[in-house]
Amino acid sequence: MQQIARDTYSQRVERPRIVLAEDHAHVAEQLRGLLSAHFDVVATVAEGNALLRVAEAACPDVVVADVVMPGLDGIAGTAALLARRPGTRVVLVSVHDDPELVERGYAAGALGYVSKHRAGRELVAAVRAAVRGEQYVSSSIGDGDDQTSTGTQSNERSGGPRTPK
Repeated sequence: MQQIARDTYSQRVERPRIVLAEDHAHVAEQLRGLLSAHFDVVATVAEGNALLRVAEAACPDVVVADVVMPGLDGIAGTAALLARRPGTRVVLVSVHDDPELVERGYAAGALGYVSKHRAGRELVAAVRAAVRGEQYVSSSIGDGDDQTSTGTQSNERSGGPRTPK
């Protein structure tokens, strides 16, 4: 029954609204450029407390948040945001390809975790998966070799996080 609700949701959201939380201006600009081609990026913030305020006002479908930010980090921000707005979907981005951070992100309620090194190949797919209510984990997590991971949409998951190799 829950899958039906997710499918209805993804059909209803033609061009999902995104709030982006990234504290490095040049990275935020690059991520916004990637996302803008496919989604409506309605706001960009540079710290976790601002994310909570803006998400409350903007009512995004998906939040894309850096794991490490001033104020609330992305994982604590995810938990706080979902306590206030349970229907919001969250995709975390990070330079840290640490399976433990992925687990903490999922435990907080995030649906996706994308390595910033793979964002150009994977972020759009991760946001699309989140819109459908599916989990997504970056192909480089747990690989130990960022150069050989493909980052294809086959990493989209509706189960738990990918088991590290």
